Amino acid sequence: MNILYFLIGTSVIMALLFLAAFFWALKNGQHDDMYTPAVRMLFDDDKPEEEKAEVKE
Repeated sequence: MNILYFLIGTSVIMALLFLAAFFWALKNGQHDDMYTPAVRMLFDDDKPEEEKAEVKE
């Protein structure tokens, strides 16, 4: 029965830590940009520097 109290206490502490981490992320602007990640795959990548140098020559 003692192990049950330990497991419940540990799970509550872990849940509070995850909740604190979530609020910390919100406070620091982690979830401000909701649009860009969805369309980032549609953007063209720049050519690597080596290819740009070859094209100039």
